Amino acid sequence: MSCLPEDVRALALMLPEVVEGAHRGHPDFRVGGRVFATLWTEEERVVLRLTPDGQAAAIEAEPDACAPVPGSWGERGWTSLDLYAVEEAFLRAGLLAAWRATAPPALVARTAALALDP
Repeated sequence: MSCLPEDVRALALMLPEVVEGAHRGHPDFRVGGRVFATLWTEEERVVLRLTPDGQAAAIEAEPDACAPVPGSWGERGWTSLDLYAVEEAFLRAGLLAAWRATAPPALVARTAALALDP
């Protein structure tokens, strides 16, 4: 049970209109010009932009793998996910939730049935 940084990149880039960029020296993934995930390759973790409710659900589901980012960012839903501690299905669901929380509403509506199925 673990995921790799390469899994984050591959899965994130499967989502509509996602581009890879960089944020503070780390690869990030954006939709509509806004970051929804930042990859910390050396630490084997990803930080996801979830809603506060999504963050609470993620932490409840995987308490050993998920934690709010410290400070006000975490209070707004930004969540750290340790890649070594989760299965791919959880990572897929987290990336999709972060994408949906960040993407323009019209894009989300057009892709309502979107799933990251293999």
